[in-house]
Parts: sequence; C-alpha cells; structure tokens
Amino acid sequence: MLRPLPSADADALDWLAFEQAGVLTTAQATRLLTEGAVRGLVRSGHWRSICRGVLLTGNGRLTRDQQLWVAVLAAGPQAVLAGPTAAAEAGVRGLRREPLHVLVPAARRAPRSTLRRLPIDMAAVVVHRTSVLPAEHVQVARPPRTTTARSLVDAAGWATGVREAQALLAAGCQQRRVLPDELGAVLDRLPRAPRRRLIRQTLDDIAGGAQALSEIDFLRLCRRYRLPVPDLQQRRVDAAGRTRWLDAYWREWRLHVEVDGAHHMDARQWADDMRRQNDVWTDGDRILRFPAWLVRTHPEEVADTVRRALAAAGWRPQP
Repeated sequence: MLRPLPSADADALDWLAFEQAGVLTTAQATRLLTEGAVRGLVRSGHWRSICRGVLLTGNGRLTRDQQLWVAVLAAGPQAVLAGPTAAAEAGVRGLRREPLHVLVPAARRAPRSTLRRLPIDMAAVVVHRTSVLPAEHVQVARPPRTTTARSLVDAAGWATGVREAQALLAAGCQQRRVLPDELGAVLDRLPRAPRRRLIRQTLDDIAGGAQALSEIDFLRLCRRYRLPVPDLQQRRVDAAGRTRWLDAYWREWRLHVEVDGAHHMDARQWADDMRRQNDVWTDGDRILRFPAWLVRTHPEEVADTVRRALAAAGWRPQP
C-alpha cells in the first residue's frame, strides 16, 4: 500500500519515512530526534523496533515494501537488493519472492546476528558479498537495487540448479526486461561469476533465437547428439495470412520440430496446433512434435527420432 504524500509543511522525518516506506535506521532517527524521543516512541508502541538498528515508524505488520527496506538497512551501508529479488522488483515475473537477496561489498560483513533475529512477519534475508559492483550495475531506485541484467546474472549463479539458472535468464529475455547483450556485458565484468560458462552458453542460445527453456533444452540435445543445429523462432506466414513462429526449423531438409509446453494441453491451443500442423504438412514440410518433458527426460529418444527424420529428408551425418 502506498504511503500518503507528506503535507507541504512536513518535516525532514516525515519525508524520510515517506521515502523509505516508514523504515528507518536508529542512526537516521536519532539525527532528527533525540535518543530519548526515539526510545519513548518505541516504548509507547507508536513505533516498532524491527531488529537491532532498524525501526518502523508505525506498529502494524510489515508490508512487502517495508520488508525490502528492512533487508537493505539491516544489511548495513552500501547494501542493495540483488538477484531474483531485484529482478522481481524490476518487473520480471515468475520469480521466487522469498528469501530476500541482498548484495554487500566484500570488504565488509553484514551483521549476521541481526539478520537471524528478524520478526516473524519478515521474510528471511540472504546476504551475498561481491568484490565487483561498479556504479553502472546499481539501479537508482528506492530501495537501491542492482540493474536487471546484473540481477539476473547473479540470480543464475545463485540458483539451486542448472535448469533454474537457465529459466531465470530465459524469463528475463522472453519478457523483454533485458537483452542478451546486456547480460553478456555484465558477465564480462564478472570473471569469477558462478556458472559463468553455463550462463554464456545460455545467452548464446537465447541470442540465437531460443525464447523458452524447452527450446534451450532442444538446442543442447542437438549439440550433444551431433545433430545439425536448427534455426529457432523462424517467422512463417500460414495459408490464412497469419504470422507463425517455428520453434526449430532445418530449412535445407524442410523439417520442423515443435516442443510443446503444458499450455498446449488446453483444448483451444490443441485445436490451433492441429491447424498449424496441417498447414505445415500441406506445404510439403515434415513436422515432429515432442512434449517438453520428453526432451528433458529422454533426450536420446528425441534425438533418434530427429536423426531418422533428417536422414529420410536427405541429411547425412559427417564422418
């Protein structure tokens, strides 16, 4: 919920509370009020002590915005929101809301005891340290956060597994929140980034046309089983004049592969897929369709089918 804009005659405390969603450090509060006045506000219940050194200028449950401010202020000077938390604040959808991720300079340590004693209505906070945080990687925002590109690169490195790391990068690009080149520029500044090689390969796949994790999986399958690499997201106009996008297409052998996600199970989507498949066939192309889970769990079966289809169309593997 948005806090009301302070009145024209509001004092410095009101404006600071407005800018920081009602969350202040004790140091900020005592610069504007006496220590006794601050203690009195907390003891009377008008203000709330969240953790050591962090106060709420109210006594209700913490909102999402307030939790973000608590995370940054409790982590100490120069802390910024980072990783999936910062990316979500920048508008990337589908990311985990908790825990909250914060980045601090490697030269200083966050107060761990403080972060372990957060109240029950506060999300857990994970603090990461970095020796590389140039000014261009920090977004001017309230609270401060890393840029979308830096956030996604960090999030991919901190992810629990390879698929989650790839999905984070693909989501940011697919939702048009960041460009592969922007992610690559950040990676160039982070020579020791976790999963650096995987991130670079995933960005190359995305730049080559892969728009979803299933398409990235399919490209990896083609490389692993020494199949020719297809063109991705090729534009095509169907018989009715509508623009279609082919998931994977080998133009030389006129073979089209469609990787179906869960949304293809919807009845209307299924009917639309059939019309598109018939249109491809009547134009003389071959089409293969695989569910995304099969590409992921049984790549050898998918590769064998694709290999036979390419061979039937005239492809011959290199010796």
